[in-house]
Amino acid sequence: MVQSSEPCVAGLFSAEGGARVHGSRCAACGTPYFPKAPSCHNPACAGSKMEPCDFGGRGKVWSYSVANFPPPPPHKFDQPFKPYAIAVVDLDSGLRLVGQMVDPPEAMRVGAPVELVIAPLFHEQDKAFTSWKFKLA
Repeated sequence: MVQSSEPCVAGLFSAEGGARVHGSRCAACGTPYFPKAPSCHNPACAGSKMEPCDFGGRGKVWSYSVANFPPPPPHKFDQPFKPYAIAVVDLDSGLRLVGQMVDPPEAMRVGAPVELVIAPLFHEQDKAFTSWKFKLA
């Protein structure tokens, strides 16, 4: 039985006010980054003024792949292993983000609307370790 939850990596995401990943955006050209970037890498940008920015909400599947076999150590996952989809999503906020899908691989299709969620990645003892994921909207 899960007693508590904890982010897999502290500071990268949060669920307060809706699922969000914490990145940055260049104030000069608007290019989004996740995780936070110290400077803008857009070759057309001369400004490179970075500001903190949270990204979340809805988007569309740009591409996806199915993990049909368990990842190697040090990755952790619940037993028994179940295949899952990993999607590349274009968020409405302009960020392109990679994340595991909550939905089964057979439900996936390019162009599908999704939303960012925070969900368990694996469980250890009485704790759920969470990460950002996507769910079909």
